[in-house]
Amino acid sequence: MVAALRLLRRSLRSSEATPRFLSASQNLVQRVAYNTRVVDVGQPTPQSHPELLAEGEITPGITSDEYISRRKKLLEVLPEKSLAIIASAEPQMMTDVVPYPFRQNGEYLYITGCAQPGGVAVLSEGTGLCMFMPDTSKQDVVWQGQTAGVEAAENFFKADKAFPLSEMQKILPEMVEQSKVVYHNVKTLSPSYKNLECFRRALLNNKVKDIAYYTDELRWIKSKSEIGLMRESAAIVSQSLLQTMLLSRTHREESQLAAKIEYECKMRGAQRMAFHPVVGGGANGSVIHYSRNDGRVKSGELLLMDVGCEYHGYLSDLTRTWPPCGRFSPAQEELYSLILETNKECIKLCKPGASINEIHDHSVRMLIKGFQELGILEKGKSIQYNYLNPTAIGHSLGMDIHDSVKLSKDKPLEPGVIITIEPGVYIPPVPILKENAPDRYRGIGIRIEDEVLITESGHEVLTASVPKEISHITTLMNMGSSSNSMMDAHELRAASYS
Repeated sequence: MVAALRLLRRSLRSSEATPRFLSASQNLVQRVAYNTRVVDVGQPTPQSHPELLAEGEITPGITSDEYISRRKKLLEVLPEKSLAIIASAEPQMMTDVVPYPFRQNGEYLYITGCAQPGGVAVLSEGTGLCMFMPDTSKQDVVWQGQTAGVEAAENFFKADKAFPLSEMQKILPEMVEQSKVVYHNVKTLSPSYKNLECFRRALLNNKVKDIAYYTDELRWIKSKSEIGLMRESAAIVSQSLLQTMLLSRTHREESQLAAKIEYECKMRGAQRMAFHPVVGGGANGSVIHYSRNDGRVKSGELLLMDVGCEYHGYLSDLTRTWPPCGRFSPAQEELYSLILETNKECIKLCKPGASINEIHDHSVRMLIKGFQELGILEKGKSIQYNYLNPTAIGHSLGMDIHDSVKLSKDKPLEPGVIITIEPGVYIPPVPILKENAPDRYRGIGIRIEDEVLITESGHEVLTASVPKEISHITTLMNMGSSSNSMMDAHELRAASYS
């Protein structure tokens, strides 16, 4: 709890420090603008955004040397005479003229550092990194602003070669013909190359394969710089959720709490949410991927919030469940205690050599035993466990919420891997999948999710600062209550020594 109190103080101070930070950043940018000509490459650079990037960085926290090293490692693991075609994500349209906010494909960003749409990266032993950049007109710049072109690909993103995208149909066919296997990111198959005759022919000849099997392996273990970015992403969402938990005492609309968490994350430097926040009050919390966020948390109900944010390409993922009214009912406390114990015991298993599947199997045994003791699951009918919790204990986390999905969950964990641990129980108000829970547990959904970094000696919980113990949550929810102020002070002092 002492960590949560420090986090709360830090969170409150950050709002006061923001104007000073912005003022200093503006002055720094002004000095740079007066002294040098800042070239716009369509995304922040050390020259245009010195408050974000240090010299030599392509994206905040990641240097050009690290990007070049990633490319070399990919070429080392690919079979001989392979060609890798990695396309950027395509803009998605909300209407005919209104796009959704753009988010780059993880594989393209991982290899190039380019956060803009329209490009295609081609990698081979003979050419190194060849980037085909979108052809833009003056009219495009008027409407959409400056974007990276051939010059930026070579000078800023450090491509070995670069060409306009319009020339790819002349250059790519020979590269495809000279290769034995063509690997590409299947999920972002781009029209710019998929309609070329050379690619279609390679596809018919079974020469085309998914590159994710190799890129997922590279992304499995995070570098020191990646871990630093994920620490910050976890800190941002932790501070933001703590503020949202406090607001839930007086504001019970799911939509308001969804707005609060997004506001707090972005005010702390996040570029966007990692996914649409799950803000489920009462029975809505029993819907695993609840997304409507249009209900109201009633007195006595639990609130489940599953949230995450993106910090310069790296994501966080955190869930807490709590009673905004300030106290758990007996039935809620029984279920919550079981989920909390499972969360803590599974985190203890996170260490080098263990696997996600091993930890999952342990969680299933714990929850089946607990559900049977509570009378939610009949003995001898453990198959019905999936009606109460159909989810896995966790997943790899990184540039995507479910990162490195092509890798087996039997793969041993290693230092530098980041996973989630998220046991839960989801009991709808009326039976849907033949679950036979007693009435007092009906309409309860609980999930407790933490981010865990695997270290040489075991693990580190990146979201440990957000309260999850029952006593700490109830203290937080009752802080400031005049009738309980003396009790609050006593419990907070006691918690600081726990």
